[in-house]
Amino acid sequence: MRRVRPGAASRGALTSVAAGDTYEEPKDLPRLWHVTLSVSGEKVPLPELRRALEQLAHDHPFLLTSRYATDHAEIRYWEEARDLHDAAAVALRLWGEHRQSAGLPPWEIVGLEVIDRETYHQRIAEGYGPPPATPVGVHPF
Repeated sequence: MRRVRPGAASRGALTSVAAGDTYEEPKDLPRLWHVTLSVSGEKVPLPELRRALEQLAHDHPFLLTSRYATDHAEIRYWEEARDLHDAAAVALRLWGEHRQSAGLPPWEIVGLEVIDRETYHQRIAEGYGPPPATPVGVHPF
């Protein structure tokens, strides 16, 4: 393991870690969070909703899958964030921030689940989590 001396990075010089030193991963590195956002409201035409969700997927490239009906939708995606609070804050803004640009209906958020990557994979392995998003994309319920 090597450690960069202060000021040495710009010169490309590296120095070895002294014997007995331990490396600790910084605590504020981003992690992956699996987000499930549920929204609902008054009925809208399915083709209009599908077009809006496809635009959202284009605008938000980490979108895995969306399922929808005339009066509700579920959006699942991976978010990179420092902690759960940051991932949840981004998720809670997603629908509102993209409402105009994607043409999303004026629905309210009625559910939010944010879990870390390890928990997501543990649930899948134990058979009680949401099935992996296959096929990826925008699909009716």
